[in-house]
Amino acid sequence: MSVEAAMSVDSLLGAVDKATRRAQEYFLRTQEPQGYWWAELESNPSITAEHLLLTHFLGIAEPAREQRIVNYLRERQRDDGTWAVYYGAPGDVSVTTEAYFALKLAGVQPDEPLMRKARLFVLSQGGVPRTRIFTKIWLALFDQWDWRGTPTLPPELILLPNWFYVNIYEFASWARATVVPMLVILTEHPVHRVPPNACIDELYVKPRAETDYRLPPAQSQLSWRNFFLKLDALLRWRERLPWKIARPLALKRIARWIEEHQEADGSWGGIQPPWVYSLIALKTLGYPLDHPVMAKGIAGFEGYKIEDKRSFRLQSCTSPVWDTALIVNALCDSGLAPDHPALHRAADWLLKEQVMTGGDWQVKNKRGQPGGWAFEYENDIYPDVDDTAEVAMALLKLHAPDELAKARALERALAWTLTMQSKNGGWGAFDVDNTRAVLTKIPFADFGETLDPPSADVTAHTIEWLGLLGQRGHDQPALMRALRYLYREQERDGSWFGRWGVNYVYGVGAVLPALAAAGEDMRSPAVRRAVEWLGAHQNADGGWGEGCDSYEDDAKRGIGPSTASQTAWALLALVSAGEAESPAARRGVQYLLRTQQPDGTWPEDYFTGTGFPRDFMIKYHGYRNYFPLWALGRFRSALSGQP
Repeated sequence: MSVEAAMSVDSLLGAVDKATRRAQEYFLRTQEPQGYWWAELESNPSITAEHLLLTHFLGIAEPAREQRIVNYLRERQRDDGTWAVYYGAPGDVSVTTEAYFALKLAGVQPDEPLMRKARLFVLSQGGVPRTRIFTKIWLALFDQWDWRGTPTLPPELILLPNWFYVNIYEFASWARATVVPMLVILTEHPVHRVPPNACIDELYVKPRAETDYRLPPAQSQLSWRNFFLKLDALLRWRERLPWKIARPLALKRIARWIEEHQEADGSWGGIQPPWVYSLIALKTLGYPLDHPVMAKGIAGFEGYKIEDKRSFRLQSCTSPVWDTALIVNALCDSGLAPDHPALHRAADWLLKEQVMTGGDWQVKNKRGQPGGWAFEYENDIYPDVDDTAEVAMALLKLHAPDELAKARALERALAWTLTMQSKNGGWGAFDVDNTRAVLTKIPFADFGETLDPPSADVTAHTIEWLGLLGQRGHDQPALMRALRYLYREQERDGSWFGRWGVNYVYGVGAVLPALAAAGEDMRSPAVRRAVEWLGAHQNADGGWGEGCDSYEDDAKRGIGPSTASQTAWALLALVSAGEAESPAARRGVQYLLRTQQPDGTWPEDYFTGTGFPRDFMIKYHGYRNYFPLWALGRFRSALSGQP
């Protein structure tokens, strides 16, 4: 290496050290006293609009808070009058319809300029009939859509045994917890009528009396969707019969299932959809608002709100375990002493959060014993493999105040995770072998994912953890199967699909560190193709970016404005592949150095997290800060020859 190059390296490392210290100091001053970190989990405005609708349905609307929701929705409306699924996305007819209806229900006049623009947009898209099923369900709850235009889900589905081909446990955890209350809602068809000035007949292209409420069929006559539509028609005919012998038992079983699945914080699954539908279903079944389950459910929203004197918005979920684990990994890999007091506090908090009770995962996993971690403050029924892997890696890197307790926790976590491996060698998030594809064809499933199959990113995080434990594929059957799964999942262009992050940049950023940790040959053709893919998709400013639209259009893979989080993922991949000294890696580092703010954080407007690909995207407000710190830390270690 020449003197000039050596000086350049020294200068670069000095700048990295300075940026690292600023980022570390930011996290050290923002840690909660209990030991965890948390940053906002932002989604689209329909979550808050639906909260306003829920308060009206339950009869608990508060004028002051309602005005704050109105202010929030106004702030999120774009100049063209629309609301979107994520930052920079085109207007979405469903989100716009829900926000428009919420504003009208709150008293906003439809002749306001932006309301007129919103109305014209909805009509240009075909009006209310072109919205998603869940939007139509919300509208039907207020007599703004006909229940005939929603699917049929008989309550008796709850009675089907777990061995039956179709049963509630074949749905993904989030879909299952939504389907169960929907069995009540889509059968009982409850309605809370609104005053005439809140009705949205103006969002129909044709008069409501002339609207076709039939569920749209598939173009091909021989299709699962058309089969389910015929089944739907049969179930509708059955509903008209006067006798339903199993109905009382089914409704009682549903109510008990919902009660048993409520979390300590009042939520269901720690996420908004099953939460709101469970409250609606219980009210429909006659539960009063002062019933302990209802009262706790309503009060629980206070822990998910972000509110000030002007604005109110609701998070669809919270992510303290995920944020804390990733921040600990970033702090440790960027050189913070493993026995630092902040890491001690984090270790204590994480160890207390380990889920030691049973959950729905046990239906398909008969041999596993509890030991995972969940995503949220309270979600003991649904621990997940992804959080467990990241928490375990974090705990491995730090010195806990009680090392024996840590060792026991990690042993339980490893045993649980190994039993969660699916038949194809990969890991899904919440369940084993949740792959019954036919459930994606039911009319109910026009929005979001109904399954939780293994994914490359969750599998990669698990492999990285196993690699840190010293496991190698040739003598570990579970790891060998997982590695084979990852290689099978590689795309032809060298990338990997990102299920829980946007998108192929996230996939590569997860897989290459996993392969390195597992001792795989980083000169292999598979790794080289991934490195070449990253090089081909680096932006001129040195960063990487990818839009959420890559889930819909393959031509947009790896393409988008540079972001701090996605640049960090690419750097983590390059460093793991032995490319820390490459021009691409250095330009990526320089992008992060150039865009860091004085307080140690990075700006980022774009959504880089995924709830449901295409339909529900997430902006983790922590991603822009802890992933760059993590990447800079690993880059510095690699360039300076440190382990």
